[in-house]
Amino acid sequence: MPGTFIPSDYLPVVVVLLLAASIGFGALLIGIIIRPRRPYAQKLSPYESGNPPVGEPRYKFSVKFYIIAMLFVVFDVEAVFLYPWAVAYDKLGMFGFVEMMLFIFILLIGYIYVWKKGAFEWE
Repeated sequence: MPGTFIPSDYLPVVVVLLLAASIGFGALLIGIIIRPRRPYAQKLSPYESGNPPVGEPRYKFSVKFYIIAMLFVVFDVEAVFLYPWAVAYDKLGMFGFVEMMLFIFILLIGYIYVWKKGAFEWE
């Protein structure tokens, strides 16, 4: 009958997904049921690294924080691309070497540009 075929190869995957989901939800449910509930003022107060909060909680962060975070992601992705290249270096030969040097050169140009713009300087 068309439309009723379910591949049996996916059955173990479905069983593992259901088992993982049930263990996760079960752990959360058990934690909700057996945990102690004794709220008091100090426990319900905001907490910042062991210090009482100071100032307005809706403090605006400088754009520099976001720029540094984005730059970290960009250069972290560069490192992620370098590992497989290093593992397969023997098989890639000179072509792989030239391509990776071109990739690193492009990132170096971007790094120098960001450096010249002053993105790494704190005021």
